[in-house]
Amino acid sequence: MAFPERRTADILLTILFFAVVCAAVYSARRIILIFVLAVFFAYLIDPVVKFLQRHSLFFRNLRGPAVVEVYLAFVILIAGLGYAVAPGLARKTVKLVDEVPVLLDGLSTGDIAAELGGKYGWSDEQEFRLRAFLARHRVDIQGLVRGVDHYLSNAAQVLGWLLLIPVLAIFFLRDGRHIADVLIQMFFPRDRRPGIRAVANELHIMLTRYIRAQVLLCGLSFVFYAAALLLLRFPHAIALAVLGGLLEFIPAVGWLSTFAAITGVGIVSHSHWIWMAALLAIWRVVQDYFTSPRIMGRQLEIHPLAAIFAVFVGGEIGGIVGIYLAIPLMASMGVIWRLCSGPERDYQSAEPVQEAPSSLAETAAD
Repeated sequence: MAFPERRTADILLTILFFAVVCAAVYSARRIILIFVLAVFFAYLIDPVVKFLQRHSLFFRNLRGPAVVEVYLAFVILIAGLGYAVAPGLARKTVKLVDEVPVLLDGLSTGDIAAELGGKYGWSDEQEFRLRAFLARHRVDIQGLVRGVDHYLSNAAQVLGWLLLIPVLAIFFLRDGRHIADVLIQMFFPRDRRPGIRAVANELHIMLTRYIRAQVLLCGLSFVFYAAALLLLRFPHAIALAVLGGLLEFIPAVGWLSTFAAITGVGIVSHSHWIWMAALLAIWRVVQDYFTSPRIMGRQLEIHPLAAIFAVFVGGEIGGIVGIYLAIPLMASMGVIWRLCSGPERDYQSAEPVQEAPSSLAETAAD
């Protein structure tokens, strides 16, 4: 008998191949994440593109011009908001940057207790309790200061990556169907392609529902932020609420950025930022443990407890990226499992989908 045996060699080569693929994916995980987020962004604006494609005055039923129109409208909207909000927000930001070191130093030394006591009329006992609390947690506060410095130093790089996402989404919006069909023809034999196209169609429906759920969660956050900020008379209330709603798409970091922006504006403008911080913390608990699991579960047919479990496991394995991708990955595995374990279907004679999806997964109509 020859050594190594042919079957053993095939198994070892297969294991080696998958190990190399996993290592390559891990090495390029940041680039892959950018492309995944670009796909999500394409799904987000795809309904607007379809609407313009059907109702455009000049380029009806042409997808490329519809994509261009959406991006032009997006740029005009951003420019208008920037013209209306940017000057005042820039002044507040400069003032905040100047006052943040003083605030953090006051937290670490406990001197902020006297300032808050004088502002809100606290007694000497209340000031002493806050000062003692800050003294006990001085090490944690100093670690927070270092974390803020690290976050600000990486903010420019993160912003650059985020600006790349809508650029890449253009290609998925315009050529997503062709890209998906080429990938299926490249990696699957002819007899399996109808089944793979059916899986792609189901994944497309799942991702559409996921983005719809995300938009609903962002809308709820916008309503809460706007109501709370207007009630506490914060400056730039609507602009901050819009920012908080948009950042709801980004797990953990998005909420922390919203929290920092709102409390920072409150500190600079001497608003009721302590009450606002408490409201933000309560809303985060409600959003993470009540609203989000139920909305995601209803849209993706996942039990709310399973959604919470997926987020915890994703955060433990992959951090912020794991939190963001946990629920769509679980829903995708559920879709693939149902299609693979279900009864055999005659894909060759199956009727095509009436409306072909226009994103990366839109191959079912071929």
